[in-house]
Amino acid sequence: MFDPWIIALIVIVIYALSSIKILAEYERGVIFRLGRLLSQPKGPGLILVFAPIDRMVRVSLRVETLEVPSQDVVTRDNVSVKVNAVIFFRVLDAAKAVISVEDYLYATSQMAQTTLRSVLGQQEMDDLLASREKINEELTRIIDQHTNPWGVKVAAVEVKNVDLPQDMQRAMSKQAEAERERRAKVINAEGEFQAAAKLGEAAEVLMRFPIAVQLRYLQTMREVASERNTTTFFPLPLDLFTPLLRAFGTEPVPPSQPPKS
Repeated sequence: MFDPWIIALIVIVIYALSSIKILAEYERGVIFRLGRLLSQPKGPGLILVFAPIDRMVRVSLRVETLEVPSQDVVTRDNVSVKVNAVIFFRVLDAAKAVISVEDYLYATSQMAQTTLRSVLGQQEMDDLLASREKINEELTRIIDQHTNPWGVKVAAVEVKNVDLPQDMQRAMSKQAEAERERRAKVINAEGEFQAAAKLGEAAEVLMRFPIAVQLRYLQTMREVASERNTTTFFPLPLDLFTPLLRAFGTEPVPPSQPPKS
């Protein structure tokens, strides 16, 4: 038969080995000794948990990602949409995360869902699509305010998708098309106005300097003649027709002078 001391030694060794726990760098062990919480969580590294006197709960301190399921939201302007989001959070106080709430993951998920419906229900459709960053900041602030007593810090909340009804999508498409047409017409009108203003300024300059008309005429001839074409120009000075016009009593009025009544 085996020696009782050897059996006792084997039992002690097995118990000691089973009491050894290894925690990773990102883990903490919340220890309950006879049902009472120890002052500080243990870890990381090698720790001893003496069962059944001690009971350990592992808590991860890494940033966790939690996807908020799609929620049916009615905006302030009575538009029904489906919105889902993602929340980034981490545990700052492992002891609070264990003793203050039964399941901090489930509680954070439920808090995010209710807050998402509440905050987005107070927004109009245009604000929901255009002010996404502002809404994300408001969601982060509210959820973090509720999870802070649990030792959970919410880093960010991001609204992922906003699913609009088909009728609303068609209406927004028509609105965007009408807005683009309006901008195009305004830009075209502004271009016509600026062109007319420049033409008026050019006419005033030509009226003050009649020789500029002839210079412009010669420049136009040069531009046309530089191309390979069969067009032929015969410049005729206007002074050659002046005697003929005087004979008929229709002398041309110089451009710099207004016509006589």
